[in-house]
Amino acid sequence: MKTIWEYTSVQIPSHGWLGGKVDSTTFDAALNELGRDGWELVNVFDTNTTQGATRLVIAVFKRPR
Repeated sequence: MKTIWEYTSVQIPSHGWLGGKVDSTTFDAALNELGRDGWELVNVFDTNTTQGATRLVIAVFKRPR
């Protein structure tokens, strides 16, 4: 039988003058909450602004539908 997946994502803002600092407590809480709901982490990536500064960290999750 073919598995059908559903996806969701969470955006964690970075802080600091040039960005790039993520509150690990907030990030861990978001990951753990989705994990408890059956979501599996697929990928994490950042969004860059000028000169490589990070604006958001985006985590993508999937689970069987």
